[in-house]
Amino acid sequence: MIKRRIEHKLTKALSRSSSVALLGPRQVGKTTLAMSLSERTQAVYLDLENPQDLQKVSDIATFHKMNSDKLIILDEVQRLPEIFQQIRGIIDQERYRGNKTGIFLFLGSASIDLLKQSGESLAGRIAYHELFPIDLMEFMASDVKDKGMETLWLRGGFPESLLADSDANSMAWRNDFIRTYLERDIPQLGPRIPAETLNRFWTMLAHGQGNIINAANLARSLGVSSVTVGRYLDLMVDLLLVRRLQPWVFNVGKRLVKTPKVYVRDSGIVHALLNIPNYNDLLGHPVIGGSWEGFVIENILSVAPSHVRPYYYRTSKGLEIDLLLEVGSLEKWAIEIKKGTSPTLEKGFYTACEDLQVDRRYVVYGGDESFKLKDGVQAISLEGMMKVVESIE
Repeated sequence: MIKRRIEHKLTKALSRSSSVALLGPRQVGKTTLAMSLSERTQAVYLDLENPQDLQKVSDIATFHKMNSDKLIILDEVQRLPEIFQQIRGIIDQERYRGNKTGIFLFLGSASIDLLKQSGESLAGRIAYHELFPIDLMEFMASDVKDKGMETLWLRGGFPESLLADSDANSMAWRNDFIRTYLERDIPQLGPRIPAETLNRFWTMLAHGQGNIINAANLARSLGVSSVTVGRYLDLMVDLLLVRRLQPWVFNVGKRLVKTPKVYVRDSGIVHALLNIPNYNDLLGHPVIGGSWEGFVIENILSVAPSHVRPYYYRTSKGLEIDLLLEVGSLEKWAIEIKKGTSPTLEKGFYTACEDLQVDRRYVVYGGDESFKLKDGVQAISLEGMMKVVESIE
């Protein structure tokens, strides 16, 4: 079992807040974390996809009264949005009695729905955390690190995919994961989208990993409208399966690209959608650059504090920064991403850094050492970059 960094943060959040929501896609390890937590503290776990557990919370006030000395963990809570209104009353009663922390832990795999449902009812009573797939720092601190970073990149960070006993079994798990989302999980959330259509859309996003989205082209390929493509993309973003990286468009006197870049968030899912079964095939595939870029971005953002905002920067003349981090309101960090072990940077990166007057300049590359390039650029490994970002206060 790989120890998850967020476990400590979750414990601290429960010691400060009445309720905590842990968000993440299905199978990313939320339930395992919750069960580990319940072994160390008095807790009761309910899965709201289980009819018996769903019946238990039909009168949540009575259930809480019978378990008032325990942390109540509700899994897949987005299936029962009406429960939040009742929970607000329970939390307020407990606060009146002096019990202000650690009352409820919610697990959810549909971020926007959960945020809306809980945010309207539990404002000031809830803290939010996102569980990413296993990242490089967690992987390298585990007893499976000898498999090498290439295994994490190829298979992605979903635990059962990463820890499978072979690449073939890992690929089989990811294919099942994709099929289950398309045929069961998404329909349960309400959208009536043909599974085949959504599969084609997801695969198109994987082919264009890291590209600026062209809704008109996608719409023509799928035989739907651009508005419908936007709806599909919103859904995949809400399910924490796709990242929409926004452009930096502030206070620069240049013609800027203002359309988001899109990434399928887990590299293993990218490779499954594109039928890339092993590392050798990945090395020869056209998506390798986009796959590495997405892998780096997700790993960096998995350790970034909540006040760090990610963007990319591109002008109409091709000046570009792959990842621009706004650190609070005071600093901007420019990060270029290169797969090779001898990183070289184009003039456009240096010019973009001057345009934005960035405070730090990095290039994350495929090697292990850290060294200086010209004009204050620091070449750094992915793990090294993650440690720098994690240390931001």
